[in-house]
Amino acid sequence: MKYHVLTLFPDMITQGLGTSIIGKAQESGKIQLNAVNIRDYAKNKHKQVDDYPYGGGAGMVMQAEPIFEAYEDIMKNRDKKPRFIYLTPQGKTFNQNMAKQLAKEEELVFLCGHYEGVDERVIEGLVSDEISIGDYVLTGGELAVMIIIDAVSRLLPGVLNNDASADTESFSDGLLEYPQYTRPPIYKDMKVPEVLLSGHHANIEKWRREQSLLRTAKKRPDLLEKIKTAKKSNM
Repeated sequence: MKYHVLTLFPDMITQGLGTSIIGKAQESGKIQLNAVNIRDYAKNKHKQVDDYPYGGGAGMVMQAEPIFEAYEDIMKNRDKKPRFIYLTPQGKTFNQNMAKQLAKEEELVFLCGHYEGVDERVIEGLVSDEISIGDYVLTGGELAVMIIIDAVSRLLPGVLNNDASADTESFSDGLLEYPQYTRPPIYKDMKVPEVLLSGHHANIEKWRREQSLLRTAKKRPDLLEKIKTAKKSNM
């Protein structure tokens, strides 16, 4: 997987994604990260990439030209155009299913917005997906992009030490993950459930499934409703 990130703060992207699992995935070549500074494509003396909005209003708007030129530069000599994702509060809310779909791609382009957003011609001419990470506003799209790249990358083969772990985590099947324990078996009079110490794999799997359902019903009942709705629509 190769990620291209169009941003005003490339160091924020490379440093934020340069450690831990995602950093190791870059070192091993499982993913590639290309942080592109949009200012490099500004043609004015002061490398300005924003301007006042036509019609008036508060704030500034990112100009179309440097964004288009940055994109066209990284897409030189390419026949296939990758999905171009713009991070915006107006987009669809990101979830695990979206991460799975994006993980099927070979290449992705992200645009980090700033100020009051970007010239609408960028959205009309380049953007294939508008994505939000939640109903709140950030100072820029960099943090949101890093969240999405992290979520997508850990689904790629070989990125996690144990690829099976991605299949058992929260949201992998629409439910929250079951409780986890490790040594010692007793700590401050709190015991690990006996079934986990039994070695009986069928009983352990049954217990884990029950706990996932109970935990989801308690903490995120909305997820159960989504599962029920999905099942009805597929009948």
